[in-house]
Amino acid sequence: MLILENVTRRFGSFAAVENVSVQIPQGQMVGVIGRSGAGKSTLLRMLNRLIDPSDGVVRFNEVQVSSLKGAALRNWQRDCAMIFQQFNLVPRLNVLTNVMLGRLNHRSTLLNLAGSWSRSERAMAIMALERLGIAQTALQRAGTLSGGQQQRVAIARALMQSPKMLLADEPIASLDPLNAQIVMDSLKSINQEEGITVITNLHTLDTARTYCERVIGMAGGKVVFDGPADQLTADAVRMIYGAEGEDLSEGITSTSLGSSGGTESIGSLEPAA
Repeated sequence: MLILENVTRRFGSFAAVENVSVQIPQGQMVGVIGRSGAGKSTLLRMLNRLIDPSDGVVRFNEVQVSSLKGAALRNWQRDCAMIFQQFNLVPRLNVLTNVMLGRLNHRSTLLNLAGSWSRSERAMAIMALERLGIAQTALQRAGTLSGGQQQRVAIARALMQSPKMLLADEPIASLDPLNAQIVMDSLKSINQEEGITVITNLHTLDTARTYCERVIGMAGGKVVFDGPADQLTADAVRMIYGAEGEDLSEGITSTSLGSSGGTESIGSLEPAA
C-alpha cells in the first residue's frame, strides 16, 4: 500500500502540489490526469524521491519513503522504477547495454566499475526485450531507434530493476497514436501479469479511461477527482481541465488510440438519467 498524507511541494511561495492525501493498494493501475502545470510530474517525482516533499509524508507499507537517505533511498529508487517522457537512454550504447543498466542498483560497485555483465543478466535483458517485442534491436545503438522503440527499451530497463512499483511520467506524450497504444498496452500487461502497481501521468482522457482502473484528476496542484474511470462525468472532466459550460470537447484531450473502439464524445460522460 502506497500512502500519501497531506503531501505538499512548494517552490518558493508557489505550491506545485498542495495537501494531497491518497492511498493506492498494491497492483492497481492508476492514471493521473490534468492540464500542464497541474502538479502531475511533481507528484510522481516526490514518490520516487527525485524531489523531496516540503510537507507531508509518503509511506510504502511500513517504510516512510519521505525520510529515506543513503543506501535505503537508493534501494527505494530501485524498487520504485521511473519511466520518463524523454526516455533517458544512452544513445551511443546498444539497446542490450541500456537495458542491463537497470541492474546497477542490484550489483556491487566493483562490478559496475568493471562494466562486466553476467550471462544471467544478459538473458534477463533479452527476455525483457522479447516481452516488449523489440529483441531484434538488441545490438543496435539506442539512438538509432524510433521514439516508440526507445520508450519500450526504457520500460525494459525499468523491468530489470525488479520493481515493486512503476511510475511513468507522460510516457506517450511524444509518441504517435500507434506507438502510444503499444506502450500503454505494454504497461497494462505488466500491471496485470506481474501485479506491479503502475502510476502513470497522462494528458489524455481517453487513454486514462481505456487503460486505468482508477483515475486521479489534478488541477492547481490539488486532487479534484479520485475514483473509477467510469465515474468521470462531464462535470468532473470540466473541473479537471478547467473548461466552462460546453467548451470542452473530447477531442482536446484525446490521442485517438482507438483501442476501445474509437474516441467517445463528451456526451458519453454524462450520467444516465
